[in-house]
Amino acid sequence: MPIPKSDPKATPAAKPERKPWKKKTPVEVILDQANKLKAEITEMEEELKEKRKQLVKFEEARKLFEAL
Repeated sequence: MPIPKSDPKATPAAKPERKPWKKKTPVEVILDQANKLKAEITEMEEELKEKRKQLVKFEEARKLFEAL
């Protein structure tokens, strides 16, 4: 059974125009990496705060069970 060939111009990936590539300077690359790292650290700190709150709740529950 032959596989129908698709028109390469009709692919969904070819429809939207891509932004022209702009070469970054080494300084821009480093600044972008620093900003990504800061955002990642902020996200991880938020997760850590949530886990600490959860730990406090578990510690309180443990104290209740030990008191029985």
